[in-house]
Amino acid sequence: MFQFPFILAAVIFFFLLLIFLFIMVQVGLVTVAFAKLGLTTSQAFLVLLATLAGSGMNLPILHSRRMIKVPSPNGPPLNNPFYRHMRPMRPFQAMGELRKQVVAVNVGGCLIPLLLSAYFVSLMGFTPALLLCTALVTAACFAMARPIPGVGIGIPMLVPPLVTAIIAILLAPPEHAPQIAYVSGTMGTLLGADILHLLNPRTWRNLDAPVLSIGGAGTFDGIFVTGILAVLLA
Repeated sequence: MFQFPFILAAVIFFFLLLIFLFIMVQVGLVTVAFAKLGLTTSQAFLVLLATLAGSGMNLPILHSRRMIKVPSPNGPPLNNPFYRHMRPMRPFQAMGELRKQVVAVNVGGCLIPLLLSAYFVSLMGFTPALLLCTALVTAACFAMARPIPGVGIGIPMLVPPLVTAIIAILLAPPEHAPQIAYVSGTMGTLLGADILHLLNPRTWRNLDAPVLSIGGAGTFDGIFVTGILAVLLA
């Protein structure tokens, strides 16, 4: 079990973030930015809300032959997006049964950014700046991502947005900077931190999480913050 104050703090933070985003959109501080991204005010808020809500949804796409010991029902929920921000009251419980390792895609951290990126690319096309920015962000995220025991692959939350900001400011044309920042930041993080590491057999052997979530667990924070940064760059 987790201490109640930490769970309460996580829930309060979630709702305060929603209120903050709603106020920011409604008062018009980011309306112009979202307009440059090609979204209306209502669409912008719905995307942010869907991203947060979808962060806890994983859709299985592959069942590996590798058998992984899953936590017992009394153990901590390792794939919970709030887990890294809470402290257990006692050490890990005894491990439970063996199950096949599952590879899944996270709705909020993978599917929604993928669909939104496809929409932005349809507006501006594949440009050399977009491809170069995406490649550089991918390389940086691949170098910084590391396996996290029981969780999957993780990357420091501020690495993707900071790298994206620097690269987009230096290389992206001003008229497309927000779109390029979003696409290169989110796709670069997914490719570099998750997909390329999952395709690496040496990394895979070090991943002992029951569910390997693309865009979830250890990488969702970076992807979400990168998406917000794209708005700030507009």
